[in-house]
Amino acid sequence: MSAEEFKKQGNEAFIAKDFEKAIELFTKGIEASESPNHVLFSNRSACYSSIKKFNEALQDASECVKINPGWSKGYNRVGAAQLGLGHLEEAEKSYQKALELDSSNKAAQAGLNQVLQTQQARQQQSAPDLGFGQMFNDPNMIEKLKNNPKTAELMKDPQLVAKVLQFRSNPSAMSQEILKDPRMMTIMAALLGIDLSMGGEDAAEGTPKEAPKEAPKDANEAPRAASEASKKEEKVEEEPQPMEVDETAQETDSRAEADKEKAQGNAYYKARKFDEAIEHYDKAWQLHKDITYLNNRSAAEYEKGDYEVAIKTLTEAVDQGRELRADYTIIAKSFARIGNAYHKLGELKKATEFYQKSLTEHRTPDILTKLRNCEKELKKRDQEAYVDPAKAEEARLQGKELFTKGDWPGAVEAYGEMIKRAPEDARGYSNRAAALSKLMSFPDAIKDCDLAISKDPTFVRAYIRKASAQIAVKEFAAAIETLNEARTKDAEVNNGANTREIDQLFVKASQQRFKSDDPNETPEQTYARAMKDPEVAAIMQDPVMQSILSQAQQNPAALQEHMKNPDVFNKIQTLIAAGIIRSR
Repeated sequence: MSAEEFKKQGNEAFIAKDFEKAIELFTKGIEASESPNHVLFSNRSACYSSIKKFNEALQDASECVKINPGWSKGYNRVGAAQLGLGHLEEAEKSYQKALELDSSNKAAQAGLNQVLQTQQARQQQSAPDLGFGQMFNDPNMIEKLKNNPKTAELMKDPQLVAKVLQFRSNPSAMSQEILKDPRMMTIMAALLGIDLSMGGEDAAEGTPKEAPKEAPKDANEAPRAASEASKKEEKVEEEPQPMEVDETAQETDSRAEADKEKAQGNAYYKARKFDEAIEHYDKAWQLHKDITYLNNRSAAEYEKGDYEVAIKTLTEAVDQGRELRADYTIIAKSFARIGNAYHKLGELKKATEFYQKSLTEHRTPDILTKLRNCEKELKKRDQEAYVDPAKAEEARLQGKELFTKGDWPGAVEAYGEMIKRAPEDARGYSNRAAALSKLMSFPDAIKDCDLAISKDPTFVRAYIRKASAQIAVKEFAAAIETLNEARTKDAEVNNGANTREIDQLFVKASQQRFKSDDPNETPEQTYARAMKDPEVAAIMQDPVMQSILSQAQQNPAALQEHMKNPDVFNKIQTLIAAGIIRSR
């Protein structure tokens, strides 16, 4: 078999997780290859890594990148083998090299993340706990913090309580957390019995401090002598101390129960039983404060058509999310759904506002698209609300008056107002084009004429004004084409009423197109210059036109007969204007 066939079979064995067989097949493929094949070494390296033979995996991976140093995936294999061997720094460099070669290499990014997580875990394990371990193992720790007036309020935050309990398993993390969360400093001071307010403004300057009395070994136990006396005077029966609740476990249980309610809500939502879904999402929210449950409830309210209720729910989600320090992507989703609800209510400005808030939290392509579409819809609605035929007519008459007086800028502004008031009326664009031409703004005039023609393809005056502007900017061939269209439309709708004006412009465009600066130019020179024009060259190379011109040389009357064909007429006119055909 060929190396390619061995590779194919090896891949099948790898997919089936028969790694030993895959190694055997890839080895045969390597042996059968006419030249070193980096892919086969890469594949065999992956097999070795899968069965924890990382030394062999590293050898094959190194051979792979040696054969093809520019192949990003080869460095994935090197990094995986080095990670398996515990060589974290080398693995980090290998994955970084892979990303340098291909920034979209997801496997390299995942491998690099795993390396960094492993490095961080090692650092945490090796870090000293600074004596915090014994402190956090106190079974009455949470109760003490709740009874301490300096920390009692803090202990009302279940997330903070859970965080404190987590330090039992990793006391060294406390030193880092103090820098991130100032509340931890207060908790630490309370546990150590330090009064952070000492030496403050209330302490009299220069007043000697009373030496502190030696604290008993157990802060909860009274001095022995006092205890003995109290026992003689009065025998008090101690109340049993309540068993400390594992608040982390309690929170985990409530989250699990909440997720069950959420799952039931999702099932009802898919079945389009929205009232039942809302009921279960409510229960989930009561069990555990996660604004995802509120977002889900709003989705059911939205589908019911209760858009205002959905907005109220989502507003609560945002407010609660801020307090709970929820992930910004979830808050972004809440804002986006508020935007959706306002859009359904037709309040486009509000919808735009909340889409923008969502993008401020987290920028996503779909919400950006919704924002752009909403802005376009809002603009279109505003434009439609501005339409008023009566006021459009007032603006047209004002523009006509200003045009007659020679106030071209004023006329442009007035016709612009006419267009806003009546955007489907072709006259506004055509009239503004006439005023723009007076201001020598011919490109803008051409654009306005095109808009007029798109609104009314039979509006001949727009074609004529467009051709005039094209002649002004020396686009003679384009002007002739526009005039031909004008002639056709004029014949259809006006019985040729504008033929004379169209013909005059046609002659002007044709003459200026082929005008020579040399009054003594010979016929041969005229012919050579004309043939440089692409249209003239195409006409002269057309077999039909060659036959017609040949007949005309022998019988000039035959040319008149052929010119009854509009297409032939236009071509003959072009040749006459170019000086190829001369009248006697």
